[in-house]
Amino acid sequence: MSTEALEPPARRGRLSLYLDLIRWDRPAGWLLLLWPTLGALWFAADGFPGWHLLAVFVLGTILMRSAGCCINDVADRDFDRHVKRTSRRPVTSGAVSVKEALALGAALALVAFGLVLTTNAPTIAWSFAALAITLAYPFAKRFVSLPQAVLGVAFSVGIPMAFSAVREGAVPAMAAWLLLGNLGWVLAYDTEYAMVDRDDDLRIGIKTSAITFGRFDVAAVMVSYGVFLVIWGAMGWQAALGWPFAIGVIAAIAQAIWHWRLIRGRTRDGCFTAFRHNHWLGFAVFAGIVAGYLVRS
Repeated sequence: MSTEALEPPARRGRLSLYLDLIRWDRPAGWLLLLWPTLGALWFAADGFPGWHLLAVFVLGTILMRSAGCCINDVADRDFDRHVKRTSRRPVTSGAVSVKEALALGAALALVAFGLVLTTNAPTIAWSFAALAITLAYPFAKRFVSLPQAVLGVAFSVGIPMAFSAVREGAVPAMAAWLLLGNLGWVLAYDTEYAMVDRDDDLRIGIKTSAITFGRFDVAAVMVSYGVFLVIWGAMGWQAALGWPFAIGVIAAIAQAIWHWRLIRGRTRDGCFTAFRHNHWLGFAVFAGIVAGYLVRS
């Protein structure tokens, strides 16, 4: 036997562990948050919102999603060790301490807050609501039968913030409709995610939408997709975005149908694949919005 086989694996550097903690190599999470936020920004500005607000919301989305991962992993560390897919997360495995994770999350949130300070007072006030929901979500699965609905609110606060930033604090009814539609999309893809871990979650006593919906889980996912696409489609039609937006929505519908084919057997691989590719569905809708405004102008 060679001496190499007897040597312990090299310890990972702190930067590598921190990047793993914020899921830097898995951008699907912040893309799911980004596309509806940017879509709302385009709707609010009736077209391109300008480079300043675009930078604020893109960077702010990435930073807050990363901060949310830190908070979530601290809150779930005792549950995650019982789930094969999450047992090696840095906080759960002990590679990163709770204090380190919370400090990193706080630093990222502070940088995001600094970006918000460049907007206006109403948007700054919205940011406190966003932070409160981000802090509350990790604990929702202990008490709420549909914690994915709480995540939906957390992943949708960027919508009223976008309108507030563009329109000097005004948040019209359109923003509420877009938020409601986005709740449907979040419920769809996070139920797919919950279907992956349903057996583990049942064993350790966590509440999820996949457990709550039971044998109606696939139907609930598809209805939720429908809510998202109908509402956002109606908003695009109201904004007269024409055929480019219609193509984007049709592309999103085609992806939703593909996801149904993936999840109908309720296999772990199928459900996880559907979840991981959801950001393309959101991108299709966003691309349709951008193209619609370009053609309309």
